[in-house]
Formats: sequence, structure tokens, C-alpha cells
Amino acid sequence: MRLLIVGQLQGQLGLATKIAIERGAKVTHAGNIEMALAELRSGRGADLAMADVTLDIGQLVRGLAAERICTPVVACGIGTDARRAVDAIRAGAKEYLPLPPDPELIAAVLAAVADESHQLIHEDEAMSAVLALADQVAGSEASILITGESGTGKEVMARYIHKKSARADKPFISVNCAAIPENLLESELFGHEKGAFTGAIARRVGKFEEADGGTLLLDEISEMDARLQAKLLRAIQEREIDRVGGTKPVKVNIRIIATSNRDLAEAVRHNTFREDLLYRLNVVNLRLPALRERPKDILALARHFAHKYAEANSVPHRPIAAVTERLLISHPWRGNVRELENTIHRAVLLSTGGEIVPEAIRLPDGTQVGNGITSQPGGAVQLAIENAAVVTRGLVGRTVAEVERDLILDTLDHCLGNRTHAANILGISIRTLRNKLREYSQSGLAIPNPGETRLAG
Repeated sequence: MRLLIVGQLQGQLGLATKIAIERGAKVTHAGNIEMALAELRSGRGADLAMADVTLDIGQLVRGLAAERICTPVVACGIGTDARRAVDAIRAGAKEYLPLPPDPELIAAVLAAVADESHQLIHEDEAMSAVLALADQVAGSEASILITGESGTGKEVMARYIHKKSARADKPFISVNCAAIPENLLESELFGHEKGAFTGAIARRVGKFEEADGGTLLLDEISEMDARLQAKLLRAIQEREIDRVGGTKPVKVNIRIIATSNRDLAEAVRHNTFREDLLYRLNVVNLRLPALRERPKDILALARHFAHKYAEANSVPHRPIAAVTERLLISHPWRGNVRELENTIHRAVLLSTGGEIVPEAIRLPDGTQVGNGITSQPGGAVQLAIENAAVVTRGLVGRTVAEVERDLILDTLDHCLGNRTHAANILGISIRTLRNKLREYSQSGLAIPNPGETRLAG
């Protein structure tokens, strides 16, 4: 865990630093935002930035975004300055921590950053076999290619391998090759010198150098263009890189893990992926089975997510009803673990009884999970068919706007007026939700305030 402290705060951040180090964090310090950005450009990196709330948090967040540095920001300040705390959150800070620091609160924030979304939960034999192979090769220096459908947990597996390797105490750096524009990916990977291109205002160390000594994850490697593939191949072979605009090569010591949800052998046949690069990356292949291929994991993960999101949202933990478990196993889960996680998060917030029942297991459009299932035996199929019929009958004769309005307001009721939770469940931005609510209010509808429902409001 790498923590960057930004600012002074009359010595209180010094105490926070001491607590963080005692909790296992590697801490660096920057006196202001410019120094913080320079520190992150240098390649030393950080998993979390803890910044003085009196600084311009918006400037820091915008600076990180402009340079594509994915470091979350937590604001902190002396006492409980509510106005500054709210402004910091609106500017993009993830949390606000009051100072003097509480050791347990700092520990909780560090643990959340270090562990969130990286737990590898499994019970199924199909996943156990993959993990056995991962354990066998984790201690080696071999490049690993992790393949599987979107949402199966390829990055989670990559982090698992890193933690099991001899490089576990060194950086784990991830680059999503599909998310970064083609003309920027070269600079992102290899870095650039000042003035190398328009907008290169200072030297920027790339992900290869930032990962030096550790592991570099190239996520969705299949989306990299052919020219850059050639430069990547040389970097892997020679263990050195050239910064954009640089005049001399830079030695790097990293282990490469790559992921793809596409068939790279097929991409080679279509001349969209270099065969020699595939050989370099695919020393060991780990294929993650789709969630529908490991049914025991569906229930293990569902129970885990039910606990996780009940705690995260401060709602009572409800066990998953047996009939709901049968429904979950019957669903095809085309989005795999990611889809299951979102569905259970939604169910935790929608549930009102003593258990999570089938009525709470809904897709983002409001329909119940289970529609279209024909291949599974018994009651779960019939339940899915019946639920689908009920939902369909309820929609006939209504406009799309009416259905959308009722879904938004019902979800807001279930979230007790919490706009952020409702927007997450609905899969829309908080700004879109607020615009919709303003529109409904202007038409005369009652809109619940935070902590209320329409009935209670």
C-alpha cells in the first residue's frame, strides 16, 4: 500500500503518517499539489493520496485526470469543517477524514483501498483447478496470459498471482489498453520527455518504469494497435524501454501479466495481433471459466456480496432464500461475476423482509433475473417464466416514460431517498437522476427527501 500525503496541517498529517506506517503503508510526502503531481509523474506512484482540505482538491483531481493517473484522493482537515468537506467531495475526493486522526478510521480507509474488489472467492472445482495452476506458476518469472469472458475476474486473478510471487512487496501496476486512446497509450506505457508532443509539459514516467521491480498488468491486450505491439515486444525481449522523445533506453525489471476476453490465436490469423508477441505473453495460459461453468461459485459469491453490501450500506444483513439461490444458479450470467455483484448489491438495497427473495433479484431495467431460461430443470425455470410473465403483463399499455418514472421513484423509495445509492442501482449518473427528479417534482409528484419514502414524506 503506497500512500501520498499532500499538505501540512500543523503537524496533524505527521501523526496520520505515523499511523499509516504502523499499519504497513509506504508513505511519501508532498508539500503542495504541484509537488504531488511531480511525485506521481516520477513513477514512484501511489495507491491513495491523502490531501489537506484547505488545498484546491479540484485542482488535484483534475490534474490526476488530465495525466491519466488513477490515484483516488481522500481529503482531510482539522475538526469538522462541514462546508470544506462537502466542497472536497464535490470536487472529486472519495472521502473526508477529520483530524486529529483516528487510528482505526485510517486503518479502515487503507484496508478498503488495498483489498476492495480484489478478494478471490471460490468453492467450485473448476475454479480450484485454475487456482492450483496459478499457485504453481506464481513464484516464477514467466509471463502469464489470463483469458476469459468479460467480468470473470481476470484482474483479480492477476493481483492474486502478484501477491503470491516474489515481487509481492513491489508495485502492481495495471493499464487498461482498451480504455486509453491509441495516440496516448504509448506515452502511458513508456513515458515521455518534456516537449515530446503538444501537452507534454514535463517529463512523465510511464507504467513500465512505475512497475519496476514488480508486476505490470496489460489489461485487454488485444486492443493494442500493431505499431505499439512491436514496441511492446522489444520491451519484453530486451527489458528496456524508450520514452517518447527520449534519447537513450531505460532498463526495467518487471513481470508481465496480460489479459484478453478475445481469442488471440484467432486475432493472429486475422493479422490484428502479432504472433511473436503472443508467444512472448503466453508462456502460461490461465483460462478463467465463465460463472455459469462454476455453479458453486455463484452461491459463494452471492453470499459474499450480500454480506459486503449490507455492511457497506448500513442495512441489516439478510440471508439469501433457498428459492432465490435456485434462481441465481439458473441464470446464465452473461456478465459473469461483475453482473452477479451488481445484481446482489441491488437486491440488498431493494430487500425489505427477513430474506433476499426472488422479487429483489432484478436486472438494471427492472425485470427479474431468470427471464429466458430454458435449459435448467425444475422449479427455478418455472419461477423465472412466471416472474417474466408478471413483469410483461405489468408493462403492457404503458409508455416508456411512465415505466422509467415508476422505476426511478420505486428505487428511490427502497433507498430511503438516498440519491447516490439509487443512481448506482439504476445504472445512471447522479446528475441524470437529479434532473429526472426535478422534472417529476415540477409535474407535481412527491419526491422523497434523504431518509424518507414517498409514503413517509
